[in-house]
Amino acid sequence: MAKMKRHMTHDEEFQIMKLVLDKFLWLGVGIMAFGFYKMVTLSDNIGYGLSLLAGGAIILIIFMIIIIREYNFLGRA
Repeated sequence: MAKMKRHMTHDEEFQIMKLVLDKFLWLGVGIMAFGFYKMVTLSDNIGYGLSLLAGGAIILIIFMIIIIREYNFLGRA
């Protein structure tokens, strides 16, 4: 006898996605903080810190777009 697969509710799926994306958002913030630290400490090579700062911002923007597309926050009433 085959077991029936249990489907998650929309709320359960959202809670799991929040837990996963929270880790990636912290990663983006951490990269930005490290980039800022490098900008402050490396007075001769500011470009390296600036590129890390921009990379962290790009990670945050990508995950923001994923969240908006997945859950369509702007289209809900």
